[in-house]
Amino acid sequence: MRILFVISELYPLVKTGGLADVGASLPKALKELDQDVRVLLPAYPSVKSRCPNLKPVAELRLMDRPATLLEAVVPDTDIPLWLVDAPHWFERPGNPYLGPDGSPWPDNAERFGALCWAGFHLALNQVGLNWQPHIVHCNDWQTGLVPALLALETNRPATLFTIHNLAYQGIFPAQTFTRLKLPKALWHVEGLEFHGQLSFIKGGLMYADKISTVSPTYAKEIQTPSFGCGLEGVLKARSQHLAGVLNGIDTDKWNPATDPWIAQTYDLKALSGKQTNKQALAEHLNLPLRAESPLLAFIGRLVAQKGIDLILQALPYLIRYPFQFVFLGSGERDFEQGLLYWARRYPGQVAVHLGYDEALAHLVEAGADLFLMPSRFEPCGLNQMYSQRYGTVPIVHRTGGLADTVVDATPDRLANRAATGVSFEHPSVGALLEAVKRAWLLYSQPSLWHSLQQTGMLRDFSWRRSAAEYCWLYQQALAERKAGPTLSS
Repeated sequence: MRILFVISELYPLVKTGGLADVGASLPKALKELDQDVRVLLPAYPSVKSRCPNLKPVAELRLMDRPATLLEAVVPDTDIPLWLVDAPHWFERPGNPYLGPDGSPWPDNAERFGALCWAGFHLALNQVGLNWQPHIVHCNDWQTGLVPALLALETNRPATLFTIHNLAYQGIFPAQTFTRLKLPKALWHVEGLEFHGQLSFIKGGLMYADKISTVSPTYAKEIQTPSFGCGLEGVLKARSQHLAGVLNGIDTDKWNPATDPWIAQTYDLKALSGKQTNKQALAEHLNLPLRAESPLLAFIGRLVAQKGIDLILQALPYLIRYPFQFVFLGSGERDFEQGLLYWARRYPGQVAVHLGYDEALAHLVEAGADLFLMPSRFEPCGLNQMYSQRYGTVPIVHRTGGLADTVVDATPDRLANRAATGVSFEHPSVGALLEAVKRAWLLYSQPSLWHSLQQTGMLRDFSWRRSAAEYCWLYQQALAERKAGPTLSS
């Protein structure tokens, strides 16, 4: 199959979260399954600076403004990468979505509208490249207009729209619709209109032939008021076209046996290497080494979704135990200041690194004993999978992808060697405290603990499994497309 993969970030060229990891890994896994995949991405400054030998291959007009299509390759692959080079929209430093003040760029609708129009023209083979995809795979709200625009065309490819996080929807004032030069036929309640505003994500949900999200449990959750973010009715109406495909991880990059960023490589037969990494992590963060004390880690955005407020509320109780804590991430100022307070007050127990550091993230996964992930909701999550691969036992709230990837350490699952972590049912401080105490009890029993670590390290979280599921979805979308084009069914 010829697949056009449209996305707004791709590691290592540009990254704000797990979406970038998907952008790097899924096309690669599809290529390994002999699919003809091409990636479309905005030409942010960081992308252009990290792509050698850029070659212009087409000139575009997007919403009456000029743009150039540049060609490169996805790093460490031979997958063609097409970049929408429009300096008036994308030549900006820093975060691809936010300005220096932390607020969204005021013209984000136009910026990602341009990406969608570029995807539309490529999908219809209108730019002179003599290549038309069978499938256009769109990712998150920034690409949601592509299925809507294509739905009005007869000679179009099939479309699949993946929801990575439904909380981010791309909602803009109604007058934006006209500025984006969108066809009037798309402006109605069952189209792009959402409570009098323009919704990018609704374009993907209403018009794509198939919808996917990044875990089976999240696919069910988003059809309920608790997780549907106001779109549960749309998703329930299209439930026959909705599937949950669990994200994979890059098992070459995240492999404790070969990881160049950790102090000592190890595998499930030689778990003693974790102790060396624990020592290296403690030294790096100026923590005194306490070899016998559990080291608990958190990596992620410091926002309420990730449950960082639950951890902060639990710290006054947890700090009384012989635990140490490592935090890596950035986010809301109050949460950052809260963590720094605990690091200043208990420098021998709490270390904080604000920002993101890829090498340090690997060392944290290798050196920590337990990984805290009490997310209120989590479409898929990646760190709980990285943790299991590195023998770091995750403590998670049982939701979304966390429910699908972490097997709770109940007595029967421990006896059957099926358990891989500790999970709790309700996102509350009390439930988190009880989960940490359960994990500590397991940690105090070395043979049971090693068995738990090894079971997690044996799990298959490879992208090849996920890519095969996507290929099946592509075939389904193509079959439905041949049955006859429709606007919203």
